[in-house]
Amino acid sequence: MPALGDATRGRVLFGGDYNPEQWPEETWADDMRLMKDAGVTSVTVGVFSWARIEPRPGVRDFGWLDRLMDLLHAHGVGVVLATPTASPPPWMGARHPETLPRDEDGRTVWWGSRQQFCASSPTYRAYAAAITEDLAARYADHPALTMWHINNEYCTHCWCDETARHFRRWLTARYGTVDALNEAWGTAFWSQRYDTWDEVIPPRRAQYIRNPAHLLDFRRFTSDALLECFRAERDIVARHTPRTPVTTNFMPLWSGQDAWAWAAEEDVVSVDVYPDPKDPLGGQYNALIADMTRSQAGGGPWMLMEQAAGAVNWRAVNRPKPAGLNRLLSLQAVARGADAVCYFQWRQSRQGAEKFHSAMLPHAGEQGRTFREVRRIGAELAALGPEVAGTRVAADVAVLHDWHAWWGTEQEGRPSREVAYPEVVRAWHRALWEGGHTTAFAHPEHDLSGYRMVVAPQLYLLSDAAVENLVAYTEGGGTLVCGFWTGVADEDDRIRPGGMDERLRALFGIGTLHEWWPLARGETVTCDGFTGSLWSEELQAGDAEVVAAYRDGELAGLPAVLRRGRAWYVSTLPDPDGLRDLLGRAAAGAGARPVLGGLPPGVEAVRRGGLLFVLNHGREPVEVAVRGAYRDVLTGATVAGGALALERYGVAALREAGRDGSGTAPGYVGRGGSGTA
Repeated sequence: MPALGDATRGRVLFGGDYNPEQWPEETWADDMRLMKDAGVTSVTVGVFSWARIEPRPGVRDFGWLDRLMDLLHAHGVGVVLATPTASPPPWMGARHPETLPRDEDGRTVWWGSRQQFCASSPTYRAYAAAITEDLAARYADHPALTMWHINNEYCTHCWCDETARHFRRWLTARYGTVDALNEAWGTAFWSQRYDTWDEVIPPRRAQYIRNPAHLLDFRRFTSDALLECFRAERDIVARHTPRTPVTTNFMPLWSGQDAWAWAAEEDVVSVDVYPDPKDPLGGQYNALIADMTRSQAGGGPWMLMEQAAGAVNWRAVNRPKPAGLNRLLSLQAVARGADAVCYFQWRQSRQGAEKFHSAMLPHAGEQGRTFREVRRIGAELAALGPEVAGTRVAADVAVLHDWHAWWGTEQEGRPSREVAYPEVVRAWHRALWEGGHTTAFAHPEHDLSGYRMVVAPQLYLLSDAAVENLVAYTEGGGTLVCGFWTGVADEDDRIRPGGMDERLRALFGIGTLHEWWPLARGETVTCDGFTGSLWSEELQAGDAEVVAAYRDGELAGLPAVLRRGRAWYVSTLPDPDGLRDLLGRAAAGAGARPVLGGLPPGVEAVRRGGLLFVLNHGREPVEVAVRGAYRDVLTGATVAGGALALERYGVAALREAGRDGSGTAPGYVGRGGSGTA
């Protein structure tokens, strides 16, 4: 199977989306000059070029793309060639309205933007396959081609009649009979029993709350339907170029795709990530997405396909990145396993919906601060490439994450609309990040034996296999810390007897779970050592130690945090300091140590291969205590014991004196296996 290394060849790729069809062709020469100046080694071409390549049905215009591919190759820039199928031309919707998606109300989603296609439409799929076939045949042997990029940010949902037929086929394959479907969906409730398959439709707008199992399966189906489209195009390009890696770009913590399933179908796992420059925890969010993407890549290198060099254009107020922040977040991605750092896009558009979205070459041109920073990043990535390309990141703590559990929490009739799954996951990851722990992400059915500690911020829905896996992991000596509303339902969204799986209740030492007590936004509960928010639970301790109890409200005196051996259960969301301290205690007991102890607030330390990265996410300079003698690969400076000085948004990439770059730097003792993610 091809891999990212086949495209990087020992480098960290640097570049971004290149859309020269938006500009006169005489601009291209200037682009080549400036790409060389910036150290660009890779560009993604053709993502939104369908109307240019196929101006009317069956017509092909490849001349401009031939010249572009030749030009890029002549200037030493590799091409990630995209299939343009994310944005069908207007002629497709006008001639074939059946390709246009419908929303839950049956309204047509028209052309005029992008992603206006129904994934279930045979007509759309046929046109997509035809242009992919011709593109792959034409450029299979072109020396500039380094990777294939299929479609772009798959996110389209559709509720049309063709989707309904496709959904019924998917359900038939999953359940076999209508009776089995009725059992799985609990259709005895509200007289929803189906007599024939033809009665089953997508969960369109209804009079009141819709069947949550129906909604859950439609989320599963939609992810699978889009994945079918990806596979179809991937198989075409792979047939023409079996040794060229294939990718598509995920969106960060996006609910629409089961990215565990998708990642298994890719040669290279890619992501687009856009932390808010105003967010003081933007660096933590960037780290979370990096950890998740690296884990989807099996712990190996991954690709940062898109980020912003400055401001974006979709927030209420779109701030640019302050000086140094672009560099910090780019190098943070490398520290956490990225072998490619790319942007949307190379040259900022003068027209269209994203003309206010920043680019590597902004409206200010090559004299602007943004481009000067891009040049610096390009030079530093060139220096880092031989040091880190292809190496892995050590992590002995895993965060469990499952899209099906997330989808289950989003049903319409739930205990609290204030509880948002991504918010809970981010809070737990933040606690570990601030505690100095590098984390991986894992599915609850993955092999967890390589991790010293596993945390499950919230897994409402768990299969029997997942439950048994968690129990076996803990009984095998691992430390498990679970958050509230975990293990409540099975994979059909059927509530487990007692409100939590009995195997988990026994694992955590919970005698009885009496009631869920969700909290209003802004409402808190006082507990021993911390303040809780969002949620609380009326628990009875069985044979567990009460680590913390509720001290006020209806639950005063009842357990808030339980521990039985190596299994911890946290029935509320502790405040950030409280959660960090709690997980720090559990990690210490598990033998999971921070990469560097005693870090100042906002400073992050990560080991990748033989380098120790130290990153300052604060706006003020700091000093960090380090032991031993190091050389900073970025500056060539020697750091010999004592204090490492970091400017605001500063980064050091330290190699221990005398090390040749092989292996993992001292100070990490892992359990092996999947823990080296």
